Amino acid sequence: MMAMKGPKEFSVPRLGTGTWAWGNKVVWGYDISMDAELGRAYEAARRLTACDQASNGAGALFDTGDSYGTGRLSGRSEVLLGEFGERHRSEDDDGEGEEALLATKLATYPWRVTRRSMVSACEASLRRLKVDKVGLAQIHWPASNYNPLQEQALWRGLGDIYDGGLARAVGVSNYGPKQLKKIHAYLAGRGVPLATCQVQLSLLSYGPMQKELVAVCADLGVTLIAYSPLALGLLTGKYGEGGAKAPTAIRSLAFRKAAPKCGPLLRELERVGEECGGLTQGQVALAWCVAKGTVPIPGAKTAAQVEQNFGALGADLTASQCAALERAAEESGARVQQNIFQTE
Repeated sequence: MMAMKGPKEFSVPRLGTGTWAWGNKVVWGYDISMDAELGRAYEAARRLTACDQASNGAGALFDTGDSYGTGRLSGRSEVLLGEFGERHRSEDDDGEGEEALLATKLATYPWRVTRRSMVSACEASLRRLKVDKVGLAQIHWPASNYNPLQEQALWRGLGDIYDGGLARAVGVSNYGPKQLKKIHAYLAGRGVPLATCQVQLSLLSYGPMQKELVAVCADLGVTLIAYSPLALGLLTGKYGEGGAKAPTAIRSLAFRKAAPKCGPLLRELERVGEECGGLTQGQVALAWCVAKGTVPIPGAKTAAQVEQNFGALGADLTASQCAALERAAEESGARVQQNIFQTE
């Protein structure tokens, strides 16, 4: 378990569930007919988190954002989590189940230029999520590269969210080591603990910035959350050499350069999986993230995918296995596109 200090002891499980796909038509082909299965995925994540003894009773982690959902479905991911959570609470007869850890990200929209606008955004998220307090409120991406004044408002607003009791903990996303140190120092000056930093991290996204960030987070006591740990599904093996075509045009574009090169890495993932008793390539990729001291949040649209993801917790990779995977990734030359808002 990774413990973080907040208003009370605050802990996260070893693996969470990303919900970017819940409401996103463009990248993930979402349709409202998927909602029933998404509900089953939600329940599976709660059940499997509770069964993971190494998570020591931490609630199931669901990562979302107020920008998740396209067009008229804006905010759909939060809405669905709110509906599923409300239904779960109504069916929890004894009321003893661990509360889910809802982690939302507040988008750095150009009109959010005041600290109050951040607080208002969090309040709107609470209404969609149907809770009085969110587990984790995060800045979705920094504005420091293009609007430093807005960045200061984001920081102040994040501190206000914590001080106002709207979130049990606060964090950031797409912050590199340098910018992370700055906001950590600012919040510490206010007596606000920075709990998490979320960054794109996988075997296909593990360069100097990510490596330094692992060390900086460990030094600051900040939990590092790894988003896109399966590289949009590329590390599952489904879309590699001779694999299936990506189901949406945007994902096909994202895979275009990396997919032809990642054969050696996929074969090494398969080899390590066999050593670990039959883990899939995707499970090994997630187990690698855990071994690096991060909390991966792979996406899932079905209960079966949730089961697959949590299967990664069945093995502890050795240092030599991790090194072999990293060497295969490095030698392949395969890399995925980095987030344009990522800072140093």
